[in-house]
Formats: sequence, structure tokens, C-alpha cells
Amino acid sequence: MASSKDYLNFVLDQLSELEGISYRTMMGEYILYFRGKIIGGIYDDRLLVKPVASAASLMDTPIYELPYEGAKEMLLIEDIDNKEFLCGLFQIIYDSLPEPKKNIS
Repeated sequence: MASSKDYLNFVLDQLSELEGISYRTMMGEYILYFRGKIIGGIYDDRLLVKPVASAASLMDTPIYELPYEGAKEMLLIEDIDNKEFLCGLFQIIYDSLPEPKKNIS
């Protein structure tokens, strides 16, 4: 099942306080970027993010789910109505991830 554009737009609106949020459509789903780093994505109208320890520590009971069969587990974000939490979560994940590799052509 593909994710809806309405769900994507809601998540993007919740993240509107952050500069540098972008997305890419991939096979009916959406990959979410923050300042060039992949933070997570929207899969079957679920917001899933990279399972970094600092992000999991913000949740009482972290829930891990597969975005699709054969993929690595990601953290399910259920509290998407909380704008402050969501923006803080994206910042913490961003800070935990390495810089993207530069393409040398």
C-alpha cells in the first residue's frame, strides 16, 4: 500500500519549523531528508526514522517496525501530532548521523 500525499503533507507541516527538510518519492513511499541526511521515511502512512540510540531514548517504549519486507528495522513515530517533539527528534537524529559521503566524479 502506498502512502498518501495528505499524510506526507501533514508530516511536512509538523516539521515546518526546521529548515532543510526535503523528501524524495520512491515506489509510492517517501524518503525524508534533513539538511541532506536521510532521517527516515513514510511507509504505508507510518513515519519511521533511523533507529539511532539517542532517538530511541526519547521514547518510553520504542517500537521497531520494518518499512518493507527485507529492510532493516526502523523506529515507529506515533506522536506525530507533537510538533515540538518531532522537530527535536529530527535534530537529534541529524546530530547522531555521519555526514553524507561526497560523490567524487
